[in-house]
Amino acid sequence: MPEHSGQAVVVGIDGAESASRVVRWAAAEARHRHAELRLVHAIDDEELRYPRSLPLHEDLAEKARMRGHRLLRHAREVAREADPSIEVVAILRHERPAQALLAASEDAALLVLGAEQIRPLGRALVGSVAIAVATHARCPVAVVRPHVAEDEAPAEGPVVVGVDGSRASEAALALAFQEASWRGAPLVALHCWDDAFLSALFAEARWTLDTRDIEEREGEVLAERLAGWQETHPDVPVERVVTRGRASDELLGYADRARLLIVGSRGRGGVAGMLLGSTGQRVLSAALCPVIVARAREDGKR
Repeated sequence: MPEHSGQAVVVGIDGAESASRVVRWAAAEARHRHAELRLVHAIDDEELRYPRSLPLHEDLAEKARMRGHRLLRHAREVAREADPSIEVVAILRHERPAQALLAASEDAALLVLGAEQIRPLGRALVGSVAIAVATHARCPVAVVRPHVAEDEAPAEGPVVVGVDGSRASEAALALAFQEASWRGAPLVALHCWDDAFLSALFAEARWTLDTRDIEEREGEVLAERLAGWQETHPDVPVERVVTRGRASDELLGYADRARLLIVGSRGRGGVAGMLLGSTGQRVLSAALCPVIVARAREDGKR
């Protein structure tokens, strides 16, 4: 049984065309976690006051409420169709979407968000709400990106997790083994090292940098990180990958064929971008497959 059994899986409902796919994905997560599914839609009352040249009419606020209830009703129908056995709760909140979702993350096992549609000329950036929530949420955050065609979604690939030795990557590993186990998927544990700084120093000193020792040591580090998890999840086949390069580039190399990508959040600092980290931001913005950002809790609850 998953670690977060009994806690809710929360889904942000915003009216996007991709909402049905996101809800179905979240329903599967709720089923395997033995958790209820909470559908959250937020109405920002401040937005109803703009532009300032237009008065705020009661019927405008009522239309927003009606729309919110309609979106939640449709999402609930999709969830029940996907799995009638899970408990589904619909919640309409009157506050900014990011604030509503962050509040919902306080007692959630997982928070699930949709991302923008892939554009014909490339991959779209994830919206500011998704970045803000992934940065500050109190639980792991999944971003599910719709595809140009539904059958393009990777369904048989591995679960891929980035491992860098930090507390956040330990949380990512725990989640990755759980996800791979219930999906019956192999796990790729990816550890990257970048010798650009050392190479520059050695070149300036006219020394020769032998990267074989570095690669061997990095392989030992990865093996140490995985040892305990492989013992507790013997059903999960693990491929260890140690590579030289930027972590975001290497992770995205798997993104088109992976079933799921999992990265750690730094969880520190006061700047949103630094909290999430450049690797997490880039993977969230560009990966085709679903991405989960895992966070190491300071209080040890997760």
